[in-house]
Amino acid sequence: MPEGTGRLILMQVHYGIPPYTDTRGHAKIRVGKDCQPLTGTLRRRIGVETGESDFTAGELPGTPESHISAAAMEVLRTSAEREHAPDEFLERSDVDLLVSLGLIRSGHITRAGILLAGKERSICQHLPNYGWTHLRMVDDTDYSDRMDGQNAMLVAIARIFDRIMADNPITTLKQGMFHFEYRRYPEIVLREALMNAFCHADYRIGGPVIVRQYPDMLEIGNPGGFIGGVSPENILHHPPVARNPLLVGALMQLHLVNRSNLGVPRMYKAMLIEGKEVPVIREQGDAVTVLLKAGEFSPPFRVFVEEESETGKGLTVDHLLLLAHLLRYPEVDTHTAAALIQRSEREARDVLHEMETVRGYLDRGGTGRGTYWVLRPDLHRRLMAPGHPDRDRRIDWEAAKTRVLSVLRQRAGRGERGLSNAEIRQITHLDRYQVVRLMQQLQEEEPQISLEGKGRGSRYVYRR
Repeated sequence: MPEGTGRLILMQVHYGIPPYTDTRGHAKIRVGKDCQPLTGTLRRRIGVETGESDFTAGELPGTPESHISAAAMEVLRTSAEREHAPDEFLERSDVDLLVSLGLIRSGHITRAGILLAGKERSICQHLPNYGWTHLRMVDDTDYSDRMDGQNAMLVAIARIFDRIMADNPITTLKQGMFHFEYRRYPEIVLREALMNAFCHADYRIGGPVIVRQYPDMLEIGNPGGFIGGVSPENILHHPPVARNPLLVGALMQLHLVNRSNLGVPRMYKAMLIEGKEVPVIREQGDAVTVLLKAGEFSPPFRVFVEEESETGKGLTVDHLLLLAHLLRYPEVDTHTAAALIQRSEREARDVLHEMETVRGYLDRGGTGRGTYWVLRPDLHRRLMAPGHPDRDRRIDWEAAKTRVLSVLRQRAGRGERGLSNAEIRQITHLDRYQVVRLMQQLQEEEPQISLEGKGRGSRYVYRR
């Protein structure tokens, strides 16, 4: 267009707010290899993960003083002082403290502010979906006692904790030179699980933080599923992802939560050192539940952990997870170990190698992809593991061939039938496919061995 002969319109189109939809409000999103409808649950997660909004950062009308609860502030200060928060925070007035934590902005208190320090009236008005429930369950359908509340978060956690502890007996045990006091559920596990439930709840969703206390287990659940790629399979090592950044940031400054995703590992470790099962963390629909099983205290394992710590060989969560597995199962391979400790197979192999060669906890068996590890017999006996450390162990490859050949010859001499795959598995502790490979090699070395029959009725026999 020649200059001066027409009009040029310049237009700047700004990016819209995700998620992007058609004119009817419908959209799809790629999940793995599939395109799935963009549901309300996924919309909420996208909003959190893209930083579209922090619900707890919303500012509320009225003067901050009209919302602040003196009792809630006292609990906040006491909790922060117990965790050695900076004195410069705790010495300030209520309003100045909340301002320094970012909970009061431009003269207005935020939703995070009333969650931590608000009056129950303000919480009910501005956070109608917030609440908590504790049920003392008789069985899976009936309960004997119930309490509900909409108190400020730290007050709520303290009340729930007290109710749990009323039925969390303490037992004293003297084991050699050690004197242990333990509870059905370790206190640190309860505090971490409750703090996580309140910190990561989605307060836009109707539904309370709910605690069900059964005779032999405890369930702690909160509304709002996992976000930011976190899942039960990677939660031990995934970088922390905050659903409510302002709330979590304030708690970090008060030293009530940390920046390094140590909460879940601490829960795991506290249960494992007592010989109990790790917390079971599940995502059910748009909610997350932590299940704690009461379990039995293991004095030999607790003494072992204490003695290793005193000699400078403190056990990590990885070590504890693998040892706990080997106390229940005869062996562990690299693939299983990687899933247990939520690391790559290479990292899992390095941990197992260190436990074998440096710490002397494990023995290695097999080769290549068939490599496996077992507890050393002395540690097996020290920890009072079930079974027999030698009899229940898988025998070596050449020893397995010698043993099977010997049994086949003995049966042939007595005129008895040969051995099936299942019977050889019992003798060698190999799996089905390893037995097939073992017998193929044995047939090549011993032509007198043949496979007769087909399918489950087939047997290996020795012909003189």
